[in-house]
Amino acid sequence: MTDGYVPIYRRRREGLTDYGARKKAVTSRHTLLAVRITDKNVTSQFLLPKEGGDEVLSSSHSRQLLKLGWKGSLKSTPACYLLGLYSGKRALEKGVKAAVLYNGVEPFVRGSRVAAFVKGVVDAGVSVPVGEEALPSQERVSGKPIADYASKLASEDKDLYSKAFSTLTKRGFKPEEYPLNFEATRSAIMGSGKK
Repeated sequence: MTDGYVPIYRRRREGLTDYGARKKAVTSRHTLLAVRITDKNVTSQFLLPKEGGDEVLSSSHSRQLLKLGWKGSLKSTPACYLLGLYSGKRALEKGVKAAVLYNGVEPFVRGSRVAAFVKGVVDAGVSVPVGEEALPSQERVSGKPIADYASKLASEDKDLYSKAFSTLTKRGFKPEEYPLNFEATRSAIMGSGKK
């Protein structure tokens, strides 16, 4: 037996779990909001932490936005906001009124897609402790910068435009229409419009 050797859990070595933060989350007894962004999609869960395992109160996936009329990227800033809005509404229906963002080992970055998701959850009516300065602007979450960039590329460099937005244009969506599609999908989520 070697003196002074302390084994480090594999998930900690690999940077997958911060056990200190996890312990605080489990003992806090708050509902947690977990958001994960992958190469293609965004998923979220409202969790009630328990010692035997977390209880999922509500979950959402960005593919659900397609049923509501969303045509843009499923991992963009506007998609994250819309999924946050949708997730917040579903969580309210399940009785969740407040939650704390639990990002695991991922840092929370001001103005990021996770921040856009949190803005959507807050706009839906779920209380999440976050400073207003950390959230992206309404113009950014509506997709206006993407639409402006797409318009500029369409007039200046057609080849770069077709490369940058090939996935969207193959589906028949013009990225210049992000703000219009954003508003239509937002209305569908809020219940004032249909697909």
